[in-house]
This record gives sequence, C-alpha cells and structure tokens, in this order.
Amino acid sequence: MSLDPFALPETLNLAEFFLHAQARQHPTRPALYCGDDTVTYGALAEQVNRTAGLLRTLGLESEQRVLLAMPDTPEFAYAWFAAVQVGGVVSAINPDTKAEELEYFLNYTRARVLFADGITLPALAQVRARCPHLKRVLVSRGAHGGDLDFAAERARTPPDPAIAATHRDDTAVWLYTSGSTGFPKAAVHKQHDFVFNALTYALPVAGYRASDKCLSVPRLAFGYALGTNLLFPLLAGGSAVLFPEKPTPDVLFAHLKKHRPTFLTLVPTSLNQMLGHPQLESVDFSSVRVALSAGEALPPELYLRWKERTKVEVLDGIGSAEMFHIFISNHEGDVVPGSLGKVVKGYEAKVCDDDGAEVPRGEVGTLWIRGDSMALEYWQQHEKSKQTFRGDWCVSADKFRQDENGYFWFCGRGDELLKVGGKWLAPIEVENALLQHPAVKEAAVVGFKDQDGLEKPKAFVALNAGHAAGSALEKALQEHVRAKLAPFKAPRQVVFVDALPRSDRGKVLKGQLRG
Repeated sequence: MSLDPFALPETLNLAEFFLHAQARQHPTRPALYCGDDTVTYGALAEQVNRTAGLLRTLGLESEQRVLLAMPDTPEFAYAWFAAVQVGGVVSAINPDTKAEELEYFLNYTRARVLFADGITLPALAQVRARCPHLKRVLVSRGAHGGDLDFAAERARTPPDPAIAATHRDDTAVWLYTSGSTGFPKAAVHKQHDFVFNALTYALPVAGYRASDKCLSVPRLAFGYALGTNLLFPLLAGGSAVLFPEKPTPDVLFAHLKKHRPTFLTLVPTSLNQMLGHPQLESVDFSSVRVALSAGEALPPELYLRWKERTKVEVLDGIGSAEMFHIFISNHEGDVVPGSLGKVVKGYEAKVCDDDGAEVPRGEVGTLWIRGDSMALEYWQQHEKSKQTFRGDWCVSADKFRQDENGYFWFCGRGDELLKVGGKWLAPIEVENALLQHPAVKEAAVVGFKDQDGLEKPKAFVALNAGHAAGSALEKALQEHVRAKLAPFKAPRQVVFVDALPRSDRGKVLKGQLRG
C-alpha cells in the first residue's frame, strides 16, 4: 500500500479502501472463514453491495446512523461495510446486550436501522416502543413479526456497487469507551482515522501479510478486534476466521486445529485462561507466527510463561477508543516483557504532570498521545470532551512512566494508583508478583482504608486447582510479595475468590472489588 498516511486523498470511503480495492485485485482469494463456509473477496464485495442496495431501498441517507448488534459472522462484515459504503455512520454493540442497554444505545445513536441477531430480539421487544428513531430492523438469525430477514432481503436485492463520495474528514464510525461507571460514551471518528492507523501501525508494526489467517478473542463490536480481525487482514489481502460462539479456550483450540491461523488477537485474560487449560500441552501452535495483546497491560510473568509453552511471540500494546487502535506497541525483534513498547511511528506520546508539563524520564504521570486517528469528540459529552481532547492531544486516564530507552510502562489508571505510607504503589506491580506464585491463577489489587483511615493494598486472588484458601496461604502470599518487592507493597489483606469480575472486554472491574 503506497498511500501516505499524512496526505490522504480528500475523497475517502472505508468500504473502498479496506475491501473493494482488494476485491478487484484478487476476487477468488479467501477473505472470511466461518464454520465450514469460506467467503472470497469477490463474494464479500457482492454481499456488501447487496446490503448497500438494501439500505438505500430502506431510505437510509448520508450521515444517518446504523447500529449493529451482531455476533462475529460474515453478516457483521456485510452490514458494517455497507453502512459506510452508502455514507452512513456505523457503531456496534454486543448482540446479547440487556434491554436497558439496548434502549440506551438506540436512543443515544438515534439509529434509523438496526442489524440484530436473533438473541437480541427479546430485549428489543421490551424497549422498541420507546425508541422513536428506529425505523427498520434486519435480523440475521430468527426474524419474526415486522422484522426483515437479513439473508432473504439481501438475496432479493440487486447489488448496488455505488460508493458514496465521502470526505476523508466525514464522520464514519462511533467507538464506545469502556467507562467504569454509567453507560459507555461514543468517540466520534472520521473516515481517515482508520486508514491512518492501518498505514502506521497495522502494516509496518503488527506486520499483516497477504498470507495471514487471523483469529481473535475480542469480538468485532470492539474497535480492537474490528481492526485486527477484519479491517487489517483485508487491507493486507489476508483472511479472518469468524465465529459466533463465546471465545472460550475450548472454542479457540478447536479453531486453531481446524483453521491453522498465523495471527492471534488476545487479551491478557484469555491468554491466562489458555495457559491454565488442561488441553494446552496438546495444542499445536506451530502455525501461529505472532500474537497481539491489548486491553490491559500483559504481566511479564504471563508473557514469559506463554512464550515458553507456545513459542509464539506476543506484541503487547495500548490503544483506545479515542485513538481507534494501538499507538504504543512492542515491535517484533524488540519486545521488553512488562512494557508496552515504544510509540508507533506517526504518533507522539508524552508523560505529563497534572498541569500538562512533561515529567522527567522514570517519573509517573498521565499519558498524553497525539496522532491523526484521534476522535473528534465524545458524543453529547462536551465538558468531558474538553478534558480529554486538548488541541492535537488526547489526554488519557492512564498513568505511565517512560524509561531512559523510550519504553512505556503502564502504572494503572489514575484512580487505581495507591499512596501507601507517602509512597506511590502501582497495583500492576503487585499483581505480577502474585502471579509468580504457583498457587495464583489471577490477581487484582485495590486500595482500602485501615482502622486508622490510611490507604493500604488489598489483593483479590483466584487460585489454581490443587491449592486451598486459608490464613496459611494468605501469609505465604504476603511473604512472597515482600521477597520480591519493597515491603510496603505487600497486600495487607488477601481475599480469595472463585474468579475476578470482568467486563465484556475482559477488563477487571476493580470498582466492584473496591465496593
């Protein structure tokens, strides 16, 4: 791809850039795998054109919004690309969302068209009368009543290859943030944001190739997987494996065996689950040349265990809904376990104090990032937008330090750092120390107030099989941390749990643990 990410053409449409340009070059090459079905680039382009024709028939106009509540199947790709092809604005949510959440998203987006899955219909039935902007519903599995069967409607609609002449700065996609409280807010993205990141990160850093076959744990409703398991492989002329089931280790191992992917998209939680699965030793990872990890920092202990057992390199990095995708990453041949690597060329990053002044290397501060994939704003969140988007810079909620060699190290979200005895404590450091104990499967550290009202660290720990919770193990874990870190960092309390609470993105819900 020869496009200059800093000088993109004024007329730019994501459906043309990521799909149709490639489909014209190699129409018979596999693009998507799902179950026993293979969708070629030519077939994918045709189904997108049919869906685009369908949307135009239904009266969808330029800049009107389309919401997807669909699992990871080819139908997701048909709907997503068609929405941007006709000039619409598209966003996606989990298909099994609760009724209250679905009502929020439909009214927040004012979506005219909803692409839904059969499992979404019970929730939709509860709230549809309170969603006045919604005009038509296309269902991929289980349509009934006044809903349109997506497959049937697509089959009888002639392909419409017309591609809206959208401007590179037109709004195209909303990506939702994983806020710790309340409903998610939407980061409003332009057409060119996705192209910029693809040309600066996906091809030169992640290294997507035409020979790659990709498999993802995160779902396409999230920007992370939307890039790694749909947009990026298609841009490179590669392929993606899609499946609607929950990405459990059993499901992932079955797809590894069947499809022999070369590229894995992971999050630390899934990586840890696979490492602890009894089938792991019998799984053949020899086809996989690289894995990506994001969503939360990958503890070095997990990285080292994964690398030892699978021989697969992991490029850990950080991205955000505000920036679309990864902007700091480890690079192939330059991986520092525990760090998130170096800033991707084309982006700039700095660590700042509360006044926005850059702090010296090695000191902890707030991460500021800029690059040409930054969102315009949070929809209907003007004050929050002003706090986050400051000129060219995006001010994150994350605390980082940058070492003398330029590597960035995640220290926690701003509300997660603990002040213990006048000293800063990064919970991730304690969590990694706990993971090095053979009894610990997963751990999370939060603060609590002791009897004197002083902040102290508390650990929530899930155990590996064969280990029993109790006061003896609590003391052993505390001594284990003291032996590896400064004594003040050892948890004053250890709470044993069956599993840590997590969001649908796999992030630990520390707010629930503090509560």
